[in-house]
Amino acid sequence: MQLFYNSDISEQNNTFTFPKDESRHIVKVLRKKVGDTLYISNGKGFLFTAKITIADQKNCMVSIENSEFKKPTDYKLHLAVAPTKMNDRYEWFLEKATEIGITSITPIFCDHSERKKVKLDRFEKILQSAMKQSLHLYLPTLNQPISFKDYINQDFSGDLFIAHCEETDKKSLKNEIKTNTETTILIGPEGDFSVNEIETAIKNKFIPVTLGNTRLRTETAAIVACHSVAFINE
Repeated sequence: MQLFYNSDISEQNNTFTFPKDESRHIVKVLRKKVGDTLYISNGKGFLFTAKITIADQKNCMVSIENSEFKKPTDYKLHLAVAPTKMNDRYEWFLEKATEIGITSITPIFCDHSERKKVKLDRFEKILQSAMKQSLHLYLPTLNQPISFKDYINQDFSGDLFIAHCEETDKKSLKNEIKTNTETTILIGPEGDFSVNEIETAIKNKFIPVTLGNTRLRTETAAIVACHSVAFINE
């Protein structure tokens, strides 16, 4: 099944018209024609089955024949991950985390961060592409970038963890994960969290954890954390 995504489609629609760029992709690139079936999600749990009624490169219109709703997972996973020095590594993380299953992602700027700017528009497109490729019906929320200092002072719910490389007392994440709960995990930059950031997180009830016996890159650590939570909740 090939999945299309558009956030504007809803269960109230009987018909839907794709915007120009997507219409061109459907009609000219994919060579879809009148009568062909499309599967569309709005990233909010709905899967729409539709048939093309107008195959126009500027305004491709479909008639919605059926809609199904898939309830979200019983767990929620939020990852706050420092942007990597090389953009492609962070983009790889976004793609794989979406495929595995994640609720929301927040880029956080830390004391040791080498990158202080990110391109959210590009990140959003990567999430959408990964959602379609993996046939997920929920698009992860991509939050605005924020400094560690501002992020850590928010109100949190559920289980809170910070993964770092300092030689201090830490618990194993895999042993701390609970099923069917809300989990937030902090992943630092290439230079790791600063000692002050770790102490601040602990004061704010984040539990320090290890992801294994080896030193992991930022994007690898984020994927290990994501997969660990998904695996425990299978």
